[in-house]
Amino acid sequence: MFIIVGLGNPGEKFNNTRHNAGFMVIDFFAQKNEFPEFKISKKYKSLISKKDETILVKPETFMNESGSAVKKILSNVNSQMLMVVHDDIDMPLGKIKFSKDSGAGGHKGVDSIIRLLGTKDFTRLKIGIANHETWNMEHGTKKVKAKDIVLKKFTGKEKEVLENIIEKAVEALDFFIEEGLEKTMNAYN
Repeated sequence: MFIIVGLGNPGEKFNNTRHNAGFMVIDFFAQKNEFPEFKISKKYKSLISKKDETILVKPETFMNESGSAVKKILSNVNSQMLMVVHDDIDMPLGKIKFSKDSGAGGHKGVDSIIRLLGTKDFTRLKIGIANHETWNMEHGTKKVKAKDIVLKKFTGKEKEVLENIIEKAVEALDFFIEEGLEKTMNAYN
């Protein structure tokens, strides 16, 4: 059983924010692969969609509490593979990267998962959300807080780039399910 978790914040006010890139990828993956509609699972504190041997998960917790939802589902479902899809502020918009067994890199959702699972031994698909050129123009040399960046919505031009990278991420997830991590990293990193 593959469990693919997309990270984001629940609620309309967070729609189309950078922190919800994981949700966006999972939604498009579900649509492209004709998964059933997501249904709320109070047991798992998540929106769930299942097809064949794959479960898609969108935690209904806030980002920094994502680990509680992931831990609940892993303790109840026999999983061969956990894939976490999330935004990455340190990667430029338009890039994706697979990693395994790596630290949280300051990402509060990933940190929560590592803490509550007691391991970092899972696979991640990072979606680049950074647009340093725009932030530098807006803020000059002033340090911008990560919170102010990840909760910002994508601009019109950025949405075009984002749509392309979401398609690429979904293609990469399909490839990952068929071919495994090593071949996927060679093809997409």
